[in-house]
Amino acid sequence: MSDMIKRVGIVAKSGLVAAAPHLLEIAAWLKRRGVEPVFETATAALAGAGAEWTAVPKDGLAESVDLILVLAGDGTLLGMADRIAQAGRDVPILGVNFGGLGFLTEITLPELYPSLASALEGTATIDERLMLRSSVRRGNEVLIDRVLLNDVVITRGPLSRIIDLSVSVGHHFVARFTSDGLIIATPTGSTAYNLSAGGPIVHPAVDALVLTPIAPHILTNRPVVFPASEEVRVQPLARDGGDEMYVTFDGQVGLRLQPDDVVTICRAEHRVRLIRASTRTYFEVLRRKLGWAERIHG
Repeated sequence: MSDMIKRVGIVAKSGLVAAAPHLLEIAAWLKRRGVEPVFETATAALAGAGAEWTAVPKDGLAESVDLILVLAGDGTLLGMADRIAQAGRDVPILGVNFGGLGFLTEITLPELYPSLASALEGTATIDERLMLRSSVRRGNEVLIDRVLLNDVVITRGPLSRIIDLSVSVGHHFVARFTSDGLIIATPTGSTAYNLSAGGPIVHPAVDALVLTPIAPHILTNRPVVFPASEEVRVQPLARDGGDEMYVTFDGQVGLRLQPDDVVTICRAEHRVRLIRASTRTYFEVLRRKLGWAERIHG
């Protein structure tokens, strides 16, 4: 057993009834191995955990444990990854899929205990994934500063027309994009909204970012892959009619933008550590999750 893991945080998606029967079993399994389980507060309520079990609010969990077990879909894991980064911690995450596609929560329920045992023994396969730091500046004021795993998305409001965004990468002007919005994604985030918008899949080992326009007015505006060492600057431009524009970070938090606000995106110093199933390659995950056609026998 690894001497580094003494406390394991347990997080389930809010209201995920399917996970409820497993939560106390996992906690008891950890206790038998001399590891203290620490429930996230809402997860403790879902499990029906009594006062004998430790519970910590979600925002404080990263600072209280050495490993976080997530039973949910990718959205819940993203939220925990962002909290770990914001806390400046280096806590690995083990994601068990209770959601849909689950590119990040790729471990299946039957693989839960073998994967958890490997983590405790120090033999688990761990991927370190690139993260982003993004901020929004209005004049001399920084409105928000976030660290995130998947993507920064700038979109128009529900009743707005197409919007104009001026984009620079490094010291070079790229283009003025007239579109429904723009996605700046990490390789991990390339299989999220970026993929739905027609962007490329980027292997997580590639040190690059992807810039993908959403429904561009000019059809030759295509996704661009560029080095992760470059900083991206996006500036919303005013149009007649005062169209609404919003920026969101990993789909977790966001705010409404004004013309001439500046959104900056760069590679974060922090990397998230994801425990993955050692029996599957990245391409096997893609085939299974995306349903890529294979030869049919018969």
